[in-house]
Amino acid sequence: MDSDDDNVEEVVEGPLDDDALPHGFCTVTYSSSDRFEGHFVHGEKNGKGKFFFFDGSTLEGFYVDDALQGQGLYTYEDGGALHGTYVDGELNGPAQEFDTDGHLVFKGQYKDNIRCGICWVYYPDRGCVVGEVNEDGEMTGKAVAYVYPDGQTALYGSFVDGELIEARLATLTNQENGRPHFSVDPDSPVYSYDKSTSSCIAGHKMLPDPYESQRVYVGQSLISGAGDGLFAKTDSDADTVMAFYNGVRITHSEVDSRDWSVNGNTISLDEDTVIDVPEPFNLTENYRASLGHKANHSFSPNSKYDPFVHPRFGPIKCIRTIRAVQKDEELTVAYGYDHEPSGKSGPEAPEWYKQELREFQEREVGRGAKDTC
Repeated sequence: MDSDDDNVEEVVEGPLDDDALPHGFCTVTYSSSDRFEGHFVHGEKNGKGKFFFFDGSTLEGFYVDDALQGQGLYTYEDGGALHGTYVDGELNGPAQEFDTDGHLVFKGQYKDNIRCGICWVYYPDRGCVVGEVNEDGEMTGKAVAYVYPDGQTALYGSFVDGELIEARLATLTNQENGRPHFSVDPDSPVYSYDKSTSSCIAGHKMLPDPYESQRVYVGQSLISGAGDGLFAKTDSDADTVMAFYNGVRITHSEVDSRDWSVNGNTISLDEDTVIDVPEPFNLTENYRASLGHKANHSFSPNSKYDPFVHPRFGPIKCIRTIRAVQKDEELTVAYGYDHEPSGKSGPEAPEWYKQELREFQEREVGRGAKDTC
């Protein structure tokens, strides 16, 4: 992101002055394969210009006496972008950073190319961490907070490089010039980082998530024979995170080697890891730190599974609505079993799912026949 350049010029394309220095609009290619296109005055960058770096990233803005000054745009090789303020070629001042989809991932200040002051770091799931960074630009301190996707519910306390150490429930009450103000619940339990392993689902199994507790409850499912179900506590809009799916972390090969009867609460996290809520933790009297595993399947769901970076559990899945839901409505998701696995004649799924799939397909055929009459 630094616009200074110590490379030796190799090729200059464009007008030269009497001393054979770039003068006017020129393209200069350096020995590192970096390239600069812009205006020069007697060999120094002056005016609008853009660096094209060898790794695919770029930096553009207005140069004065060979240094970038004012607003600059650094575009990463993956398409993400940082809009920042430059002084003498270095980031100094307000900055905002966006991912490849244009979502805000950072908002704050820089000093000499290092983050400083109050900074906000946003996750793709719309949760964020906010606080005053240390001298190395890290989100480390005793007055840092994780803010849930609702923009109000928070965990306020000690963090190290953005990772929760211990915090209490708080509410983000307001912001003044980017500086947040929190009201901390003095009677709140203490929350700490509690990422699961292959053998331990959580250190505090009966400590509910405060955000989830506001939005869902477990009750008797309205689906015949399904047992428990997950229900909305309040009316919620589409695209609302409702619950979290934490569990022990096991491998895909372990899941594939087991009988379907013990895979009822498994969900793929990524290509390496599966999250599982095994017995006896499938019962709320034994585990209630997260409730996402209580959502039942539907071929016409109102919610979906999404990746989520949780302050306590780390990378997990969440349940996010795909349409507006009403208070006391049961939340359902599509379990997503493979309907056409390679080398097999039918879905790779438990028997109950295969039966429901056949009934659903028959209903769809019947509905299609009525529509053509």
